Amino acid sequence: MARSARAFQKGDIQERPPASRWNALAWITVAELLAMSVWFSASAVTGALTRQWNLSGTAVVWLTSSVQLGFVGGALVSATLGLADRFRPHMLMGWGAMGAAVTTGALVAFSHGGWEPFALRVLTGASLAVVYPVAVQWVARWFPHQRGLAVGILIGGLTVGSALPHLLVGLPLLQHWQGVLAGSAALAVVSWALVLWVVPEHPGPFKPPAFRWDRVGAVLRDHPVMWANLGYWGHMWELYAMWAWLPAFFLASLASRWHGSALLGIAGAASFAAIGLAGFAGALAGGWAADRWGRTRATIGAMSVSGAMALVIGFTFQSAPWVTLLVALVWGFSVIADSAQFSAAVTELAPTSLQGSALTLQMAVGFLITIGSINLVGSLEPIYGWSHVLMVLAAGPAIGVWAMARLRRLPESLKLAHGRR
Repeated sequence: MARSARAFQKGDIQERPPASRWNALAWITVAELLAMSVWFSASAVTGALTRQWNLSGTAVVWLTSSVQLGFVGGALVSATLGLADRFRPHMLMGWGAMGAAVTTGALVAFSHGGWEPFALRVLTGASLAVVYPVAVQWVARWFPHQRGLAVGILIGGLTVGSALPHLLVGLPLLQHWQGVLAGSAALAVVSWALVLWVVPEHPGPFKPPAFRWDRVGAVLRDHPVMWANLGYWGHMWELYAMWAWLPAFFLASLASRWHGSALLGIAGAASFAAIGLAGFAGALAGGWAADRWGRTRATIGAMSVSGAMALVIGFTFQSAPWVTLLVALVWGFSVIADSAQFSAAVTELAPTSLQGSALTLQMAVGFLITIGSINLVGSLEPIYGWSHVLMVLAAGPAIGVWAMARLRRLPESLKLAHGRR
């Protein structure tokens, strides 16, 4: 026992009991789930906020996109300053969750809107920039093996957390917009407490690869890494726009059958099932499949299905609700199944000296792309309607499939998943 304890202090990950890894993963995932509930908290009550704050169509779109913008800025600042090298992960992730809680809860004070809520949403995104990436690095440190499954479980928690506000809308005590925002903020506070006092600390030194601007050129010249990045960017074109607009699609599609609080509750439950529950299952299945059959094979399969669902779901608009829900469940399952594998691929393909820059570039560009797709759907929906507009999201997975097929043909792809490309 004494020798084992000394090994932990030296960071010997090979001798760590498996139970400690899975215990850490479970708590990090729960904390991530609760913290990420603030991401779409304002989007879940868009209808109420539109009336309360007298928002234009463009302002509604930017209510969601501002979080993405803040995330990109926060990630770049965090990576440039090397915050992950200066602070332990539980400090960064914990206080990032608290920052997201405070900026989300503060929205309740602005009953008449203004520019301040948009600034607060940017700060929420910036706070989450030291929650999500740090959690991924933290879990990857615990799991040198079975990394695809482990990060997939974490992304599953992120998915459930992102969908959670849609479930809160249906709760009788939280149906007012203030209740949903305050409820999401409270969950993020719980995340803060879990990270600081419950999540076990990694026994070895935490030295994630640093981001350096002078390494970006080297990343851009690394063809295997860039094919993996391009796959991720195609995936991100679809993912967050689907998460942002599927609830509005449900509301419009079900409006002919239900009204008022019943409509909000049913649409919210359907959104949570498709984004959260199906997404959690998809993230786990994608991680398991990637570790077993290969990263490129799993991502190509997931993006092929999700792209097909983006093309098909519009044809179910205002048809039988069970048909719409079935297609949405398949879409929610497949759209997230590949997400963790792009980051895992970069950690396997890039030299250690480039990993930090490669991961930061991947996430920063990816979330910038989500702003474009979210805004595009919002601007095209009044023109083409819900029966056609979501088809534009299929372009992303089509590009992603092409990129991962190109990566699969490179000899470097044998580095993926211990030779399972």
